[in-house]
Amino acid sequence: MAICQELGYEPEFVQNQWDGLVPGLSRDDYDVAINGIEITNDRKRVVDFSEPYYITYEQLVVRKNQNDVTTLDDLRGKKVGTLKNSLAEKILQTHGGIIIKSYESEANSYKDLELERLEAVLIDQPVALYYAGWNPQLKLVGQPIGQVVYGIAIKKGREELLESINNAIANLYSSGKLREILESYKMWNYAIALYTKDSKDQNEVNVPPTNYEKFIKSQSKDLTYKDYLDRYISFLPLFGEAAIVTMEISLLSMIVAIILGLFVALVRVYAPRPFSILAITYIEIIRGTPLLIQLFFIYYALPSFGIKISPYFAAVIGLGMNYAAYEAENYRAGLFAVSRGQMEAAISLGMTRNQALRHIIIPQAIRLVIPPVTNDFISLLKDSSLVSVITMVELTKLYNQLSNTYFDYIGTGIIVAVIYLLLGFPFVRLSQYVEKKFSFDKRETEIK
Repeated sequence: MAICQELGYEPEFVQNQWDGLVPGLSRDDYDVAINGIEITNDRKRVVDFSEPYYITYEQLVVRKNQNDVTTLDDLRGKKVGTLKNSLAEKILQTHGGIIIKSYESEANSYKDLELERLEAVLIDQPVALYYAGWNPQLKLVGQPIGQVVYGIAIKKGREELLESINNAIANLYSSGKLREILESYKMWNYAIALYTKDSKDQNEVNVPPTNYEKFIKSQSKDLTYKDYLDRYISFLPLFGEAAIVTMEISLLSMIVAIILGLFVALVRVYAPRPFSILAITYIEIIRGTPLLIQLFFIYYALPSFGIKISPYFAAVIGLGMNYAAYEAENYRAGLFAVSRGQMEAAISLGMTRNQALRHIIIPQAIRLVIPPVTNDFISLLKDSSLVSVITMVELTKLYNQLSNTYFDYIGTGIIVAVIYLLLGFPFVRLSQYVEKKFSFDKRETEIK
């Protein structure tokens, strides 16, 4: 925010996974990435970095009753949590002999440490301070480990933007504004003081840590039922927006899946052999590879070939193409369930093959596959949670954000589960209605 004020820009936040921040720059999803990204040689090959805006170190965290861990050597043979693709993870890998558990979210690693699923966590000191420093069941131990240098990542080739950001950082240093900001969050330390050549005593506080104290108070406060109720009510507009995104993506994806799946099934069953082989190949490739990989390929790999798709449509296309393979198999089973004699009878009555398919075979096949198609929609509704990896904020992603912010996994989890049930229930009832409506047994009863 302070850098934007220096530059005269209005900041706009774009959500993304931590390990997807740098790839997002290559897609031009945003102009800069600022989220505790360490300046490393590997990343410098892909993006440019501003001058460091913060320097810190790695911090070990253990449970309150542990006294056997204070150094990296003490971690040998132990399960240690850390952030995926971070400098801390590389330090643990280099040290060797440590059972490393990587996490997408820092909060989850500290929760597992608290639940005795881990024996220690190594992550950047500010993260440890905010996620574990206030927790009475955890403690920060040992000396500073390594050096972590944060920079603002910028797409290569944008030298003018890089220069203006560097100038803004320099102004924040020289004016003392940066130190004031860091002190208010209790993040000023010896490393950044040394880097900025700050002549003031590190322990001399210019600004009280009001923001840090406010955060600690919000985490340590004993909430009443009314406090929880007020919090959950305040979440409802956010959950409403996320639910709309989830439903839109799911419905559009299912429409793509149904239409494409029917086409692939017809090609596989009735088209000449070369086309049938292509349909089989499509089905096997899609079913044989994870949906997550397919989403990454559509969103991050296709731009390398000049095909750039928005996150919304990438989610719809990815989910739709994935489920089309499964719908194709459902339709194939439905087509084979219709006796061959009906096709022969239709042709003998003067119908063409296409007419017989359109009026006789396909309607019966569709009726037969309504139950599995409905089940697939319910599955797709839940699998839509994976689109968060391509910057989409839907129900599951919002749950992760809120639960990690408030450390409330039960209440927010129940709310999200109920919303998913409410979203899926009407389609279950619709399926039951359609099954009865088109049931031959019911028709025969009505005729009698």
